[in-house]
Amino acid sequence: MATVVELPVDLFKGPVDPDWCPGCGDFGVLKSVQTAAAQSGVRPENLMIVSGIGCSSNLPGFIHAYGIHSLHGRAVPVATGAHLGNTDMKTVITGGDGDGYGIGVGHLIHAMRRNLDITYVVMDNQIYGLTTGQTSPTSTLGVKTKSTPHGNIENPLNPLALAITCGATYVARGYSGENKQLADLIAGGIQHKGFALIDVFSPCVTYNKINTYPWFKERVYKLEDENWDASDFQKSLEKSWEWGDRIPLGVLYKHDKPTYEENEPVLKRGALVKQPIGLKKEVFADLINEMI
Repeated sequence: MATVVELPVDLFKGPVDPDWCPGCGDFGVLKSVQTAAAQSGVRPENLMIVSGIGCSSNLPGFIHAYGIHSLHGRAVPVATGAHLGNTDMKTVITGGDGDGYGIGVGHLIHAMRRNLDITYVVMDNQIYGLTTGQTSPTSTLGVKTKSTPHGNIENPLNPLALAITCGATYVARGYSGENKQLADLIAGGIQHKGFALIDVFSPCVTYNKINTYPWFKERVYKLEDENWDASDFQKSLEKSWEWGDRIPLGVLYKHDKPTYEENEPVLKRGALVKQPIGLKKEVFADLINEMI
């Protein structure tokens, strides 16, 4: 295994300061992403941050690295294309629960089943913040919002169970109120070979008055304090459904298997951007002969 040389966190400080609401959990996530990149030894010129649309999806503008602020729900396919074009770069997706688990969930499922070597950090505030407080795919049953004044009648999506069953090989949950652990989880996802989903509780202090910092503080606990075995598929799936008085933080599931990139013959010759353009004369001649 290659030696990781940790870099200064300030190296990833962006030229623009974040403009989220004071107290927003996304500040902690931004700091944790920067810290994780530094811990992983990934230089800014070798890091690609891709996002969709939403408050949290502004993150690429606040970090010193390559960045793409793409379309609503399309962060995963955009990141996939950028990553497969240059597999030598580390690709991290940042976004929210509405973008990733709502309009973008179809793309997410296929990226996980392919086990692409991509890290997806989802800032899950259980509300639509950018559009001022509607229910999101992870809003709890019965919660009253602008779009559900009589209470939400839809069951929330369970992103961890979805990730484990769809093929993600690194599935974790973090919390923006636990920055050190969160940075370690993201660093682990970046260093992991395969698709990593880190679902992050990132409280929306403006529109979600239920899932607040005090609410989480009373309930969350760390799996590493309980000697958790993240390699057991069945137990990890059961743990992903734990909710209520106790909510787990940490790596729920981790499994090593070949990535999409390792199985793709074309990529065995290296990153596409570094491969020569065009066909060899003999290959071109064979193609012409096949068509004549």
